Parts: sequence; structure tokens; C-alpha cells
Amino acid sequence: MPEEPGPMTSAASAARGTRCETEVEVRYAETDKMGVVHHANYVIWFELARTHLCALSGFHYAEIERLGYLLMVTGVEVRYRHPAAYGDRVRVACWADRLASRGIRFAYEVRRGDVLLATGHTDHVWVDAATGRPCRTPAQVRAPFERLAGLAEA
Repeated sequence: MPEEPGPMTSAASAARGTRCETEVEVRYAETDKMGVVHHANYVIWFELARTHLCALSGFHYAEIERLGYLLMVTGVEVRYRHPAAYGDRVRVACWADRLASRGIRFAYEVRRGDVLLATGHTDHVWVDAATGRPCRTPAQVRAPFERLAGLAEA
């Protein structure tokens, strides 16, 4: 898993909501035989950025699980544009792109400097951990997630 970001994690509030950027230094283990980052690692980086974005809502993902809820991944899409290599420092941006009564879509961009390396999104549905069944957005996190998505006053 990529290293935890330090002071290079930042967040910016945009008109459409909060955008979280997390810096990742590409490690040798994340590259393939061709010397570029293996495609599956982008999804891991998405998770890292998404976890940081959730924390900006006031609810670290672990806290959401302690409340008895899960955000189950129902879909992942990644579009690769340019490769990243060992030693590169990339920034993974994440924001809440779409909010629904039972789910959320997070969108992502991976950049090395000004070069766009990849874009993508993940779709999630809220699940009651005790029953394993989909549920509405938990009341405790509804307003904070609406603020992340730019749908409520900060």
C-alpha cells in the first residue's frame, strides 16, 4: 500500500464541494516489469485519497464503520492517459461527484505536476453492517457528506 501522506495532503473547497489532494511517492513494488506503475495500484491510491476526503467530513472511514455502516464499492472505472514510474511523486485528487439517498460516487484525478496520468470514479452504496443490507445515508453523516459534495452550507 502507498505510504501515508504527510504534510503534502491538502484540501480545497471548490464551488462544487471539497477536493482533497494526497501526494504519493511511487514505490518500486508498485511498478511492473515494464517499469511503470501497475494499473491496479491506481485503485489503491483512489482509496487512500477517498479515506482522506472522508476524514475531512469529520468522519474518518473507521469511525463510519464504528457507527455500524459500510460504504461498499459497487463499481470502479479508471482511464489511463500517461504512465507513472518508480520515484515519481503523484498527486491524487478526490471529490464527491454525486450523492444519492443510498449511495455516493467519488471522482479522481492522478497527476504528476501538470500532466494528467489517470482519471476515474468509484461508486458506493451505504450498507448496514449488522444486516449486510443497503440502507439510506446514515443520519449522522448526511450533512457532512452533503457539505463535501457542495450541496450544503459549510
